[in-house]
Amino acid sequence: MKKRVFIASAILGLVASCSDETTVFSDPQDDVQLESNQQVLQNSIIYDNAGVLDIFEDDTSTAGKSSKVVDGEQAGDYPLTLVAQVDPPSYSGATNLTASHVHVDGNYAYVSYNTVEGGYAGGIDIIDISDPNNPTVTSRLNYSNADINAIKYENGYVYAVGGVDAEKSVSATSNSFVARIAASNGRLDIDAGITYGFQEGYNATDVETTSDAVIVTSGKDGFLTSYSKNNIEIQSEVPFTDLRAVAVNNGAIAVLDASKGVSILDDSFQMIKEIAIDSDFGDNTKRTLAFSGDNIVVSEGSKGAGIYSVSTGSLIEYVPIFTNPEGVDSGDVVTNAVVINEDVLLMANGGAGLCLSEDQGDNTTLVGIIELEGSINYVESKGDYIFAASGKSGLQIVKLNRPDESLTNRCASLSYYSGSSSLKIDEGQTREYKGAKRFRKIEVDGSLLLCGSWTVSGEVAIGDNGLFEMNGTLAVGRNNSVGQNNIDSIVVGKNATFRVEGNLSVYGNLTLEEGAIIEFIGDASIVNVFGEVNKADGAEVSGNFIDIQSKF
Repeated sequence: MKKRVFIASAILGLVASCSDETTVFSDPQDDVQLESNQQVLQNSIIYDNAGVLDIFEDDTSTAGKSSKVVDGEQAGDYPLTLVAQVDPPSYSGATNLTASHVHVDGNYAYVSYNTVEGGYAGGIDIIDISDPNNPTVTSRLNYSNADINAIKYENGYVYAVGGVDAEKSVSATSNSFVARIAASNGRLDIDAGITYGFQEGYNATDVETTSDAVIVTSGKDGFLTSYSKNNIEIQSEVPFTDLRAVAVNNGAIAVLDASKGVSILDDSFQMIKEIAIDSDFGDNTKRTLAFSGDNIVVSEGSKGAGIYSVSTGSLIEYVPIFTNPEGVDSGDVVTNAVVINEDVLLMANGGAGLCLSEDQGDNTTLVGIIELEGSINYVESKGDYIFAASGKSGLQIVKLNRPDESLTNRCASLSYYSGSSSLKIDEGQTREYKGAKRFRKIEVDGSLLLCGSWTVSGEVAIGDNGLFEMNGTLAVGRNNSVGQNNIDSIVVGKNATFRVEGNLSVYGNLTLEEGAIIEFIGDASIVNVFGEVNKADGAEVSGNFIDIQSKF
């Protein structure tokens, strides 16, 4: 969020009003271009680091960690996988864009990009996530004259907010703007025209929608502004000192003002409650809010995340930043964004990574730091996905791999697994479990059935004459390990059987030794092998399945 000098009208009183500096402008401009090269869009999806993710549970630097087996270590909750990374747009004059915001609606993720350097440049991506094994960038819009700081999609329109240099723009009356862009089936339509609204403030920082309005915040000397959805004309606005974020929940509008804390307003912008917060939110930095029942979670920079009661305004607890990595500037160890997905609290802690905690209502229990590269500047999570904006590492798409409830019902008679992260089934043993866990390795010389969602960071080895049956989701290995070692992630031994019903992802090689059988049950199984399928003489593959990478 850059500071730019512009001619401002007189500051209005603390009542709803309309600024003379706000206009509406509708016209596709030369400074706004759709990416027409499909190869560029296709190459934006990167699988180099795809695969099983670890979660570091001790308060040490995550740098240089590995997925080596630790004797006696318990299998971990949250079997996460990195689906893919999305490289930011890159074009003439904008080669250092970073993801600034993500909004997920249905089968699509809407991503905004800005530049932290001098000048203005940005972009918008729409990413199709309907197929978890094959995300695709379906549309990309490049803004060569504007930062895009936040984004929201609703009912056929993308609402993007950001900053532009009003002194250089022919149409802009102020630096802060909102743009309404038609979008359908994952594609932006600028031929229909882009409708703009402008408001005072150094930079528009966040956007939300209600049933009839688009709500926009702008930073230093800015406003909380309500625009009509029909024509992006101002309906009402109230000045604030330094707005960073807005959140809407059941008619209540919460805004974060870095100069004083959180204000709760009604839909007429009348003050309901103020929550004073004495934290250093930093200059020109992104911070977010998230409602959680009667509580609101605030990203508070170096303090971590503060959880406050909306009804009383009182502080319930602080969730501190878990780790202080070596070699990372203390100014980069800050909570930039927070989001809650069911019982999961995620904190984007900059150079301290992406922290996962369990929201248990009365208290928050730390799980650990997810194994992701880069400085985590923003996080969004809906359904079974986490979207982490991580600086030069781009947007990272993480799958939570929550168990299918229908699968849990079918396996209701089984016990939940609780035990070592190195699961070993000896010859003559039969074990059956349900649940969702992270393993280091699995060795099966007897018989094993796993029902649920599971990840294995190392190897799955099915010994001679062994039987391994899985029903649900299993992901094994990591692509960056494959590139270095060309390793076997799953080995099915002589005359052994691997029976699969569900979704199997192998980030490495799948090797079938002499007489080995891999059997797919049902008609809906999916297998995604990133390495090679190696079959010895007499090895068999049977059943119906979808082969994502065409490796069989």
